[in-house]
Amino acid sequence: MRVLFVGEPAKGHLYPIIAVYEEIKKIAKESKFESLEFMLISFKSHFLDEMLEGVEIPYNVIISAESRNSFSPMVVVDFLKFIIGFFQSIIYIFDYMPDVIFSKGGYISFPVVLVGWIFRIPIIIHESDAVARPIDKLMFRFAKKVAVSFEDSKEIYVSLKVFFSGNPVMSFVAQGEREKAIENFVLNKDMPTIFIMAGSKGAEGINNLVIEILPKLLEKYQIIHQCGIDNYDKVKLIVEKMNIYNLSNYHLFPFFRKRVADAYAACDIVISRAGANTVSEIMIVGKPSILIPLSSAVSDKQNQNAFHYSQSGAAILLSEKNLKPHLLLNVLDKLFENHLKIIEMGRAARKLAHPEAARKVAEEIIKIAK
Repeated sequence: MRVLFVGEPAKGHLYPIIAVYEEIKKIAKESKFESLEFMLISFKSHFLDEMLEGVEIPYNVIISAESRNSFSPMVVVDFLKFIIGFFQSIIYIFDYMPDVIFSKGGYISFPVVLVGWIFRIPIIIHESDAVARPIDKLMFRFAKKVAVSFEDSKEIYVSLKVFFSGNPVMSFVAQGEREKAIENFVLNKDMPTIFIMAGSKGAEGINNLVIEILPKLLEKYQIIHQCGIDNYDKVKLIVEKMNIYNLSNYHLFPFFRKRVADAYAACDIVISRAGANTVSEIMIVGKPSILIPLSSAVSDKQNQNAFHYSQSGAAILLSEKNLKPHLLLNVLDKLFENHLKIIEMGRAARKLAHPEAARKVAEEIIKIAK
């Protein structure tokens, strides 16, 4: 059986793909079928090798159009990129000829899905977000199955091909142990810990906000701050120049892969964007969270994700446009003053978790491929 994955070189695409890849291998081992091959199509990025480290999925890269919130003169360039990506996809797919294509959506997926449909290869698409982008809705037409992460999405995309799976999360995410994690990060076990996650690419809005209030934060809390690979040197230099007396309570990192499990285990609260993959991880580990959706996200998808989770009581939604430093400090102080609220939010998060998501998608892929 040959499986072709396609997705962007970002955590929200690659991590669910890897989670599904690992589950397919587990099922293959349980069922004792040996003929199993994988390939990934993505676009060129230094994040690609970083995130695929230790994962044995060979990949090819194609030219991809870019996601845009509104009409742009660059649409002509994007069309040319699509044409190039389409012919590159023909070459790779014809050479590999998979039994099934698993797509995480986005502009990188469109030429691959279209070529797969032309070659009559069955396609399964996974939609992570509460609301799909227009390009993804278009691709649903070519798919045999569409997996969704939100139960109520089935009401939006009314079709027999749509099924609820939840969002696939890497298995190691929930394997952190609090005592060991506290020791590994050299944390004070009696001091509240906040895990601030700015994503693999780095959310500058969150990073800037953290830097502005860092002296105040460190008066009461210890911070694990994952600022993004490209922003690490910049943030490190700024913080060092601030001459904060209790800087030992601040722990800065560019990006976590497997060590993110320790960060989740060690913290009391997570502050993050509202990408579907990140929010799904937070639910799996059962942590209360403060979600700050990216205001420029295509189709307002992060706002929709955050709204869904905040309605359940698992998270507090803060608008990026109206967020001021003192507001975030006030929200944090009120949360840590109400221990019962933190416990209730954690319980609500666990109720929303779908740890079986990767397995469901993997089983459907195998079923379609056969």
